[in-house]
Amino acid sequence: MRCAAPILNLCLLICALPLASSLLRAQEVVDRMVARVENDVILLSDVRLLARYQLLVDGKSESDAEILERLIDQWIVRNEADAARTPQPSDAEIARALQRLQRSFASKEDYDARRKLAGLSEADVRRLAANQIYLNNYLDSRFRTSVKVDEQAIQDFYQNSILPRAKARGQNPPSLDAAHDYIEEALVQRGINDQADRWLQESHSRLHVTKLLEESSS
Repeated sequence: MRCAAPILNLCLLICALPLASSLLRAQEVVDRMVARVENDVILLSDVRLLARYQLLVDGKSESDAEILERLIDQWIVRNEADAARTPQPSDAEIARALQRLQRSFASKEDYDARRKLAGLSEADVRRLAANQIYLNNYLDSRFRTSVKVDEQAIQDFYQNSILPRAKARGQNPPSLDAAHDYIEEALVQRGINDQADRWLQESHSRLHVTKLLEESSS
């Protein structure tokens, strides 16, 4: 969705015409529709933007087809969140998310270098992080109360995950009491994710979706 530079004289204009034509074609490809979901559309530029965000956060991105599926999932969640009048994330929530992301890098300079390499502006990262928080907040409000975690599950997680991880790192493991709340929340989040996945699969079957990704990315 973006483009090119001033022409200084007639000679430069003539020389630049093939380049300008090429840039316009590239812009057209970026903005081409890759899916229709009900009466909305998903653009190839949407796929590319999420791919760049994944590159920043995870160091790699999924295939275009996998990212398109994620965007369709996001469309479902966003529609439901909007209908439920889910509050937009606060500035404080967004700031915390951005701080967590930056702390996952060795330094602020390392983070900035990766962000620029991924082709993302600070505004892009903020907008994508805010969108992620909004969708997660809705899923949390919808499914958290139905997730039940018992003490046996917490003890099993401690024995099978916390202790082996600490041993592999050569660290002294925390006590079960110290890790209890962390484990409980991790299991709640796992339960929310499982329920959300089942709900999304059911929702997909009721949607009218037309995928055009193969045609648009050729």
